[in-house]
Amino acid sequence: MGVALKELIRGEEITLQKLKGQILVIDAFNLLYQFLTTIRARDGSLLTTSQGVVTSHLIGLFSRTSALLEAGVKPVFVFDGEPPQLKEKEREKRKQAKEEAKAKYSLAMKKEDVEGMKKYAARTTSLTGEMIDDAKAVISALGIPSVDAPSEGEAQAAFMVKRKDAYAVVSQDADSLLFGSTVLIRNLSVLGRRKKIHGMGTTIVKPECLVLSEVLNELGIDVDGLIVLSMLIGTDYNRGGIKGIGPKKGLALVKRHACDFDALFEEVEWEKHFSMPWTEVFYLFKNIPVTEEYTLSWKPIDETALETLLVEKYEFSKDRIQATLHKLKKHAEHGKQKGLGDFV
Repeated sequence: MGVALKELIRGEEITLQKLKGQILVIDAFNLLYQFLTTIRARDGSLLTTSQGVVTSHLIGLFSRTSALLEAGVKPVFVFDGEPPQLKEKEREKRKQAKEEAKAKYSLAMKKEDVEGMKKYAARTTSLTGEMIDDAKAVISALGIPSVDAPSEGEAQAAFMVKRKDAYAVVSQDADSLLFGSTVLIRNLSVLGRRKKIHGMGTTIVKPECLVLSEVLNELGIDVDGLIVLSMLIGTDYNRGGIKGIGPKKGLALVKRHACDFDALFEEVEWEKHFSMPWTEVFYLFKNIPVTEEYTLSWKPIDETALETLLVEKYEFSKDRIQATLHKLKKHAEHGKQKGLGDFV
């Protein structure tokens, strides 16, 4: 879900070219869910093989990751581990919402309501263990490192950026800022897509960069204040937040109470909305488990493994895969030639 801070925080537009040579940590689950939600047939159904095996996530993963590699970006993928106990309620609510969406999708299908089918199909998205394993296999065949987080992927990604092992976290959600990531890149996975804006036509989606220090200066709070603000309007660990408090009102409350968060949560009557103390959510953001046990190394593309997986197993076009690999090979060769020239 992610915390709803978009009303308050905006990043600066950034081009893919400006990210050349940078190590970017990608929240894998966030990315794969986007592809499963957006890459669908006209009736909203997922793209599949002739045997009915879902391929939407792999189509997006291969296409977008290849584009990043061709642009000279060095991606790293981080996968979620065990979710925090506080997230269980959120997971149950999501599961219930998906079941309701499935029922509405079936009804729309009976009525041959294509728009309804498309609308509700996207809300039924689920990421299975097999999908995750195949995504990891594609990432490995592309020579890209991946990291298994002990808990939340975005927390692990933020940790890696804080350690300066990477430049930024790539995610549509702002949660990585709450975990302390110094830089966040949004819209990288939907670069170039057309997006409707308030019925006034469309606009081209472009990447944006959010720098934590600039966000905090703009809001006039620190990281602890940002966490508390997010708790007031709702996070994955306290869904819905405090009724009647939106981003602007929440920010005013955080500023008024400064560091006296006990007084703030007493005023908003936190205990009437949630069974756990506010400190449990707050310190989860501060102390969520991460690991230092990872190695970041990029290897040559394993073309044979990639073709076996995508062409033979998932029925991708062999010509399309080979064309993409050819472009990536040319990019790699150009990079080596340029590197040798630097020593002349």
